[in-house]
Amino acid sequence: MTKFIFRLKKRVLIASTLGLSAFSFTTVNAQQVISLQKAIDLALANNLQIKQSQITTKIATEDYKQSQYNMLPSISVNPQGSYNFGRSPNLTTYSYTSQSFLYINGQASLSLTLFQGGQLRNQILQNKIALDVDKTNTAKVKNDLLLNVVTDYLTILSDQDLVVAAKQQIELAKITLDRAQKNFEQGNATRADLAQAQAQLSTAELNLTTAQNQVEIAIIVLKQYMEMDPTTEITVEKPDISKLTDVKTIYDASEVIKTSLSVNPDIQLAELQQQGYAQAIKVAKAAYYPTISLFGGVGSNYSSISQNITGSTTIQQQVGTVQGSNTPVIGQFQEPVYASKYPFWSQFNNNLNQSIGISMQIPVFSRFSARTSVRKAKLNYEYAQVSTQLAKNTLSKTIIQALADLQAAVRNYQSATHTYESTKEALNVTKQRYDAGFVNTLDYNTAVTNYNKAQNDMINAQYAMIFRSKVIDYYLGNKIEL
Repeated sequence: MTKFIFRLKKRVLIASTLGLSAFSFTTVNAQQVISLQKAIDLALANNLQIKQSQITTKIATEDYKQSQYNMLPSISVNPQGSYNFGRSPNLTTYSYTSQSFLYINGQASLSLTLFQGGQLRNQILQNKIALDVDKTNTAKVKNDLLLNVVTDYLTILSDQDLVVAAKQQIELAKITLDRAQKNFEQGNATRADLAQAQAQLSTAELNLTTAQNQVEIAIIVLKQYMEMDPTTEITVEKPDISKLTDVKTIYDASEVIKTSLSVNPDIQLAELQQQGYAQAIKVAKAAYYPTISLFGGVGSNYSSISQNITGSTTIQQQVGTVQGSNTPVIGQFQEPVYASKYPFWSQFNNNLNQSIGISMQIPVFSRFSARTSVRKAKLNYEYAQVSTQLAKNTLSKTIIQALADLQAAVRNYQSATHTYESTKEALNVTKQRYDAGFVNTLDYNTAVTNYNKAQNDMINAQYAMIFRSKVIDYYLGNKIEL
């Protein structure tokens, strides 16, 4: 959060480094007017990080659904066909033949896990927690983006006010230079006095350029948050300044911390991750238990050379002779009668076979892999516990610091306002004395410099106070509005 708090100060350094061209405030018809709410809406709708997080959530949703589907039976069908030639086994008569024939085999199997140490059920719960983790992470990304947009929006407003102040300072410096030029021509001022007035005007113009560059940089950053084309012309809508100054500055630290711990996405994310690791322990322990499964199957086959026996007939056949007389011995035998055709479906129905049973797989020794998995799961859970407490401690410290920064910002704004009013009055008095010839150019320029600095300090202090107040709203889970 510290990087957000000091963003306003960093803008000046960025502007000085980049040295962008001066920004024009002339509004054209093609410009879009962007309010704070519109900027937030566009950022939430278009930001690529949010879209990435949403895709991750969808992936976690599919994982959760699949863990539920794993409770269902597994069914598979395995048809197979082959054309056999040469000497090969007839798989329907279990004898070898030299005929060419077509063989078709079909098998269907079903498997249903009845017990697996609670692994399937615990995996469902773990994946549900993982889904909640991704949803919470998406909320966190949105909250962080929202704070970034508000921060940059306030930076733009602050820099725009500095531009207005810089233009006023330029007008004042021009009046001073004009007076110094006349006094120099009349012999009432030295060349040094005139050079100092010229330097004062150059400084004011440099301040204007710097302020304009800061506005342009802040607007570019805002466009990036909204995933907007950098060439798009936009105008930032300025809210009522009276509403900006009416900000809440008094908070009870314990209440802020208590509320933030219950709504802050970082804490919710850490707690959900801890729950996920706790569930992972139960999943790992399932490897200690046997797996009991119900299975069943059905199958059949077809061979183009198979024959269908439709009946039998009695035949007589010599089986030997009587020793001595050579009288033939005739025996009677039953010989099968085959149908002329054996249709595919008839053969498939006749060869149909089914099976059903229960299997058990008992883990005896798996090279301590189950024990290692359980120990690692417990260590991950302990790590998550420490991470959760660390997140809570960090949040508490950050909130206390943010509240202290808010009170300091209030005091700075009050002090800057008093200083501005004093330097403004001092400049008016000095100007009157300067016009009357009682004050030299050096003293008058010093008064102008003090006034310019006080005006800039007051503007920065005002927006710093507003921003620090909005930071507390962020921690409380309140909607950030201007």
